[in-house]
Amino acid sequence: MPTQEMVSADELRDIMYGVGDVKLREKREAEEKQRRAEKALHDEFMKREFAPDLMKRLSMMVSSAAQRGEKEVLVFRFPSKFCTDRGRAINNADPNWPQTLEGAAKRAFDFFQSELKPRGFKLRAEIVEFPGGMPGDVGFRLAWA
Repeated sequence: MPTQEMVSADELRDIMYGVGDVKLREKREAEEKQRRAEKALHDEFMKREFAPDLMKRLSMMVSSAAQRGEKEVLVFRFPSKFCTDRGRAINNADPNWPQTLEGAAKRAFDFFQSELKPRGFKLRAEIVEFPGGMPGDVGFRLAWA
């Protein structure tokens, strides 16, 4: 039998743990990058203001939908994790769900209350997707019929 050089068990463990350390470090770096991106998104959501021509845009949106025979339209969508209860109240149709809103969602609801509700519109909030069985995005639907 020819003599071939074989790596030792110690060398294999060094290789294995070294690779594991690199993979672990890469995973942690990716998770940290994801956390920073999510924080930036949340920060932007919290301070976002609506365009000055919002009423004009909404008017065009609902008029187009009505012409197609629709009775409601999705006007706003955001991650449920941006609610104080991560969307639980909306998902359970709790009448106090507006109290869980923050940032742009709160401003959108306040805009509805002051500008759209007096014009006869209704607002329905719902969880529009359930990734992994958990509440995902919230959708605000504006209805007129």
